[in-house]
Amino acid sequence: MNFTAIELEQWKRKEHFYHFMNEATCSYSATVNLDITGIKGQQLYPAMLWVLTRAVNQMPEFRTAYRDGVLGIYDTMNPSYTIFHPEKKTFSSIWSEYKNDYENFLHTYLEDIKFAAQSMQYCPKGPRPENCFDVSMVPWLNFTAFHLNVYNGGSYLLPIFTMGKYEEQNGRRLLPLSIQVHHAVCDGYHVGLFVDIVQKEINQLMGG
Repeated sequence: MNFTAIELEQWKRKEHFYHFMNEATCSYSATVNLDITGIKGQQLYPAMLWVLTRAVNQMPEFRTAYRDGVLGIYDTMNPSYTIFHPEKKTFSSIWSEYKNDYENFLHTYLEDIKFAAQSMQYCPKGPRPENCFDVSMVPWLNFTAFHLNVYNGGSYLLPIFTMGKYEEQNGRRLLPLSIQVHHAVCDGYHVGLFVDIVQKEINQLMGG
């Protein structure tokens, strides 16, 4: 994992960054429906974790963050996600190392899930690596919008993803995905491009 500092004065996004960090500090979210019809018979959660991470790692706007007060871009990101404990109705937060090959990632995911299932701690693996982004799933709720309120002075720049309960429409399976980003580093154009990449990755994963 490498972190490359951004030279703000030479950065093409300098004016937009300063505006949305200092004058109109804001994050925003958009909820889209992804066509996951081809994932039938597959484990949905790890498949989507891999797809989202693969897309994040293709876009520097989704890997931009502060590190020890320095603005920069991570070269790779790992998913940090939640798993539900049905017996106690609580959850744990865990992360898995991203692998370019899905089968290798799935193996890592299954090992991490097995480990986390033995603990009711919030972070059973301990502190997560700094190059992680957050993903969660609410499989009991199909939603058209979802927004998280992050109270940290407006400096959290990494994306946050929330998936909901999929529904059947005209023979297709549609999965709601909420994408929350900071406007200082990510515009609507980038969210649109990200969604296109995610859908293409879903189709390619399933051989579509």
